[in-house]
Amino acid sequence: MRILIYSAAIFLITSCVPIKKYNELLAKEQACSEELEKYKNSALDCDGKLKDAEANLLTSKEKISQLVKDTASLGLKIRDLSTQKAKLNTEKESLNAELEKLRDKGAKQTATLQAELDAKNLELQRKEDELLLLEAELKKKEELLAEREQRVNELEELLKRKDEAAQLLKSKIASALKGFENQGLTVIEKDGKIYVSMEAKLLFASGSTAVEANGKKALIELAKVLELEKEIEIIVEGHTDTDKLISSAHPKSNWELSVLRATAVVDILITNSKVNPAQLMAAGRSEFHPVDASNKAKNRRIEIILSPNLNELYELINQD
Repeated sequence: MRILIYSAAIFLITSCVPIKKYNELLAKEQACSEELEKYKNSALDCDGKLKDAEANLLTSKEKISQLVKDTASLGLKIRDLSTQKAKLNTEKESLNAELEKLRDKGAKQTATLQAELDAKNLELQRKEDELLLLEAELKKKEELLAEREQRVNELEELLKRKDEAAQLLKSKIASALKGFENQGLTVIEKDGKIYVSMEAKLLFASGSTAVEANGKKALIELAKVLELEKEIEIIVEGHTDTDKLISSAHPKSNWELSVLRATAVVDILITNSKVNPAQLMAAGRSEFHPVDASNKAKNRRIEIILSPNLNELYELINQD
C-alpha cells in the first residue's frame, strides 16, 4: 500500500489527475492514518504493561517484607510455647512424684491430685496442638516467602537482561554509525528503548522525500545491525519543523511530508537488509513533537525507536 501511495503521489506531481483517483488516494492515506493510530495505541499499551510489571515487582517486594515480619512473629510464638511446654512437663513430673508419695493418704486427696494432673495433661495437649498448628503455618509462610523471593528474582533478572540487551544494542548501533556522529545523528537510550535520531540534512534535500546518498549509507549500516535483532519493534517516525508547505502537488502538508519520509526510510531498511517487515512501523509526527523550539534544523528529523519485546515479562506477571 505504501508503494501505491508513493506512486500515486509521483503521478499527481507530474500530471493532471482525475478527481476519482485523487479521492482514492486520499482514502488510502486515511487508512494509513488509522493504521498508524492503531500502532500508536499498541505502543502506549506496551508502555502501560511495562509500568504494570514494575508496579507488580514493587508489590511483590512489599509482600515479601510482610512475610518476613510474619515469620519472625511466628518464631517468637513458637519459642514461647516451647518454653511453656517445657515448664508444664516439669510440673507434670513433679505432680507425678508427689502423687506417688501421697497415694496412700487417701482416695480423696489422690482424686484431687489426679484431677490436677489430668487438667495439666489437657493443657499440655492443647499447647502441643497449638504448637503444631503454628509450625504448619510457619512452614506455609516460609514456602510462600521462598516463592515470592523467586518471583522477584526472576522479574529482576528479566528486567536486568532487558536493560543489558538495550545497552548492548545501543553500543552496536553507535559503533556502526560512528562515521556519521558529526552529521546530525545521535543514539540515546531512554526508558528501556533506543532512539536513533537523524536530522533531515543527513537524509533529505529540502522538501524532498527521496533519501540522499550519504543518508542511505547510514541507514544501510543501521539495517545491518537491526536485521540481527529479532525480538524488537522498530518504529520509524518522521518529524518536520513549523514552516508550512505551500504546494499543489504532493506532499501538500507537513503531515504528509513526515509520513512519506518515514516510509522512504522503511523502504531502504527493508530493501537493503533482512530486517523482518513485521517488526517495522512507519509514522508521521508532522511539526508537533519538536526537540528544540529555537532550532528548526534539529526538529526536521527521522527518529528510529527500538523497543524490546516484553512478551516474556507479561507471561511472568500473568502467572499470579
